[in-house]
Amino acid sequence: MTKCFIVFVAILVSVSIPAATPPQSPHLVLMIGEDEYHTWETLPEFAERDLRPRGYRVTIVNQDAGDKNNFPGLVDALRTADLLVLSVRRRTPPSEQLDAVRAYLAAGKPLVGIRTACHAFALRPADPPAAAAHSTWQDFDPEVLGGHYTNHHAEGPPTTVTLAPGGGTHPILKGISVAGLVGAGSLYKVSPLEKGTTPLLMGAIPGQPAEPVAWTHLYGAKHARVFYTSLGHPNDFKNAEFRRLLGNAVAWALGK
Repeated sequence: MTKCFIVFVAILVSVSIPAATPPQSPHLVLMIGEDEYHTWETLPEFAERDLRPRGYRVTIVNQDAGDKNNFPGLVDALRTADLLVLSVRRRTPPSEQLDAVRAYLAAGKPLVGIRTACHAFALRPADPPAAAAHSTWQDFDPEVLGGHYTNHHAEGPPTTVTLAPGGGTHPILKGISVAGLVGAGSLYKVSPLEKGTTPLLMGAIPGQPAEPVAWTHLYGAKHARVFYTSLGHPNDFKNAEFRRLLGNAVAWALGK
């Protein structure tokens, strides 16, 4: 009887071990603050159509309606963020919020930047200075993204997009028909790129030098993965190849 009782207990213990908890879905934070390209509409639509179906959790942090330099909820959202998607133009957030972005990137966490992200936190000489307790990051573009935005060409002909030399084997371009990519917005002047960037796509308009329109970079001591594209006009989001490019960039930045 004693032996039977011992065996019975052992069986109960082995059966009661719980199954392994599945890993949590990646948390994507979309920080949006610009007035030109309607990413407050296109990015949430992209999240619903292309990101959430892939299992990503998405938090959208928009600029405050009463203060375009304030991003309520950003600090808390970044605490659990696995990826920051940035669409911001010349904003000067409260120091606490910009410090949270700095700390997030310094920790080696990834970023995907769209269009005006190359001048997200930089002011021009004629702009009013940042308010008290607010901050700028003038060198965010070369330091984090790896570019040197100076201006953009005039609106006009669409941007013809081609592969950058050697960029065709990058995983972000897997399954992309580059011939189907067309830049609907003005071509940004971003050259030269910083050392260590990997150009993926080039853009050209008649009579002007070609410019990189998509590339990757590694930021900081912990080599945070960064992808940036100067594409991001509302009509770009209507293009399935652009949405696929952005989805691939998200997956690459997350190391998937």
